[in-house]
Amino acid sequence: MSEQLEKLVTFFKALAAENRLQIVALLARQPQSVEELAANLGVSSATVSHHLEKLRQADLVEARVQQYYNVYMLRADVLRQMAEQLLSADAIKSAAPTLPLDGYASKVLDDYIVRGRLKEIPRQLKKRQVILRRLAEEFEPGKRYSEKRVNEILKRFHADCETLRRELVRQKLLAPERGYYRRVVAPSRGRFDA
Repeated sequence: MSEQLEKLVTFFKALAAENRLQIVALLARQPQSVEELAANLGVSSATVSHHLEKLRQADLVEARVQQYYNVYMLRADVLRQMAEQLLSADAIKSAAPTLPLDGYASKVLDDYIVRGRLKEIPRQLKKRQVILRRLAEEFEPGKRYSEKRVNEILKRFHADCETLRRELVRQKLLAPERGYYRRVVAPSRGRFDA
């Protein structure tokens, strides 16, 4: 797990309990001791101490000694920093840089293409789109194909080549041009190998 992802997980876990959110709200008003927080929340001091430890692990609270008590304060600067990071798409993306983006596509291809043949044309649009993007890779960009040749290529995958051809056109993966078809190259989404 990346350091950024670990910080986000700790932050979300720290705020994932109602009592911890209430503690944060109380400390946002003013610093308080464990006993004060327990009385304000109507829970035991042990429960408050447990929740404060989770908040401390996320750097959201800090304590200072005042006479016989530890007085806890909210670290508003850390809360603000985390909120800014959460609102930044780049920060969220960098939290998991090694996760594969095509895991879903790989699973769909494994489920539907067996020994180089399409078991069936998926009914669900999202799955059908994965299959169609894979089939589109059988056509070279820039090359023109007759309808007969398109059907021959698609028949290697499934007997219903007419439906596949229509779907490839509908999804703008093949474009008809004066009796021929050409592959439409969309912005890269990753390669879908069977």
